[in-house]
Amino acid sequence: MTTTADFNIHQALNAYQRAARETVSGTGNDVAPMGKANEEFGDLVRSAIMEARQIGERSEKLSIDAINDRADITQVVTAVAEAELTLQTVVNVRDKVLEAYNDIIRMPV
Repeated sequence: MTTTADFNIHQALNAYQRAARETVSGTGNDVAPMGKANEEFGDLVRSAIMEARQIGERSEKLSIDAINDRADITQVVTAVAEAELTLQTVVNVRDKVLEAYNDIIRMPV
């Protein structure tokens, strides 16, 4: 299942990668893409998204187990709180990435 947050993050990552591949002209020197740094940033974001997804799935599983009387309520509350905090963090990071992307787009060349 792809959420709007996943879609927006993927759009931002794709735009970042496209911008990094392009060369900047006009200063007399062409600036080459950063190469390895781009891959590391992309990998960092992907792993953070995957970890957030796993935390959410674990929270859902514990919630279902609690409904079926197979999990301790303390574990469920802790997992749900962790998932909520993770989601808030992902949304805040997404907002900052999009804000930075929009600032870059508005910069005069």
